[in-house]
Amino acid sequence: MTMPCDDAGTSKVQRFEVFTGAGQRRDWPPEVKAAIIAESYSKQETVCAVARRHGLSPSQLFTWRRQLRKQMEARGVALPVAPTMAPAFVPAIIEEPPSIEPAPAKRPRKQARAKDSAVELEIDGVAVKIGRGADAGVIAAVIEALRATR
Repeated sequence: MTMPCDDAGTSKVQRFEVFTGAGQRRDWPPEVKAAIIAESYSKQETVCAVARRHGLSPSQLFTWRRQLRKQMEARGVALPVAPTMAPAFVPAIIEEPPSIEPAPAKRPRKQARAKDSAVELEIDGVAVKIGRGADAGVIAAVIEALRATR
């Protein structure tokens, strides 16, 4: 039976984990638990990375952290909370484009045209002559190069 949400074979596997062992509950000594929880608060790695390195599921480590927080609050001790920074924006600087004075009108010069050129282009004072028999790809590349310099 296929479900509309079934994407088997259409998406790549991001990460694949294999859990080995009997699948029995593990009893973690309090000292080891405390060390793992402290390591997860060190901000040197993500909580998920710490959990994976110790063979835990990330949800288990998050549960331990929540239980510790509740125990500390019950005793009247609050865990330090890292200050959250308010979102900030990068200042935008808008500069006026330099005023371009129009170039004085030039009289078009009549140039002697080469008899062997098939295509002649003149853009912004740049003249390009492409000879007969040039490949269409070469002509397209020349035109693209002229567009890119504008």
